[in-house]
Amino acid sequence: MVQRKSKDIAFTTFLFLLGLIIITPIFLMFVSSLKDDRFEIMRDMGSLKAFVVTHPTLHNFKEILFESVQNFGRSFFNSMIVLVITVVLTAVVCSMTGYALQRGKLRIRKFIFLGVLSLYIIPMEAIMLPLMYQVSSWGITDTYAVQILPFVASPLYIYLFYNYFKEVPISLSENAELEGASFWRVFKDIYLPMNKAPIITVCILQGMDMWNQYLWPLLVTTDQRVRPMSVAISSFTGTGGDIYWDQLMAASVVMLLPVLILFIIFQRFFIESVGSSAVKG
Repeated sequence: MVQRKSKDIAFTTFLFLLGLIIITPIFLMFVSSLKDDRFEIMRDMGSLKAFVVTHPTLHNFKEILFESVQNFGRSFFNSMIVLVITVVLTAVVCSMTGYALQRGKLRIRKFIFLGVLSLYIIPMEAIMLPLMYQVSSWGITDTYAVQILPFVASPLYIYLFYNYFKEVPISLSENAELEGASFWRVFKDIYLPMNKAPIITVCILQGMDMWNQYLWPLLVTTDQRVRPMSVAISSFTGTGGDIYWDQLMAASVVMLLPVLILFIIFQRFFIESVGSSAVKG
């Protein structure tokens, strides 16, 4: 009993220290964003003073969103547009594909599913150059479309929907079809309402992925009017190695908050989906 209690204390201490290590830089970022003097941030870095703000201010947020020459507010708007459209299209396309591959009438759908699943092992970096050539030939560089279209169909999310739709009793769709429901009516009225958890999970994962995209928009966009926040944030590192720490920290907070809020709101569905996926696997 004593030995078990000691193990519990040791494990709890380990988790506390691990959580402290993870949360410390995030807390430091929030505190630094409330300081209006980047030289103060640099001076206090490496000491406990870095975690204390004596005169908090929101001036940095006002400056980067509305007054900055980098037009960071526009970049935030661009990121929101790309995120919302991509998440909606991904949920629609991947769910419909997973349903067609699971319940479709095509005889070779199993082979198509294996082909789609095999694409998951190909990293984005391996096809980035030919993809750049393709979108350039289409004339859609420096647009929202070039940041959205390559990420709409994901083999991982298709597999996720495929795996969940497999658990829906086939008798439900058969009875609905006997009542006169079409193939896609069954999908809309039966399969989607019964699988809200994977839909929310896909929206969260795809949203986080799109919010953090950096290399692809950096390569295919040069116009600040369409560039996302992940690329614009690098502009706060000035020439000659000069870094505007106050604005950079505020921009980092603005970039972190939407994803953090989204996860907090829908974490229950996310945990349920991941947990049930592990059980099914």
